[in-house]
Amino acid sequence: MQQMVNHCTNPSEEVIRLGPLTVHFLVTGENSAGTIAVFEVAVPFGQRLMAPAHSHNHYEETIYGVEGVLTWTVDGKLIEVGPGQALCIPRGAVHRFDNNGAEDVKVLCAVTPAAIGPQFFRETAEVAREAAGGPPDRAKMLEIMLRHGLTPAPPQA
Repeated sequence: MQQMVNHCTNPSEEVIRLGPLTVHFLVTGENSAGTIAVFEVAVPFGQRLMAPAHSHNHYEETIYGVEGVLTWTVDGKLIEVGPGQALCIPRGAVHRFDNNGAEDVKVLCAVTPAAIGPQFFRETAEVAREAAGGPPDRAKMLEIMLRHGLTPAPPQA
């Protein structure tokens, strides 16, 4: 008996722009029966994650470095991820990233199970666009994060 396999190659050519960052989904939950989502994130030099540090209790996130070095803060510990290196962020770990280097960075992010998808990034991109280069509306950003399973960390003193 031949088993049917759902093959997918780049389910979307959509590139989602979050200010200077870009996100491109390679595999979505719809393509993987909810088992995994994989997306590429490009972070220009000198940029940081716009959203506050956060955690998620419903999925793990694995980061794989493709180009440049991205500095992650995971539960207060700084971890640099460069080409060919991987970082596994367990459920509940508070994390964020910064590109402190002088070159652009590209990473692949794998989320298991696929509890987050392109819609989260589309919604946050819209809030960033509405800010017109200023800081995004914190209340709107927090609402989107919570609705998509991200728990913002309390602000650092």
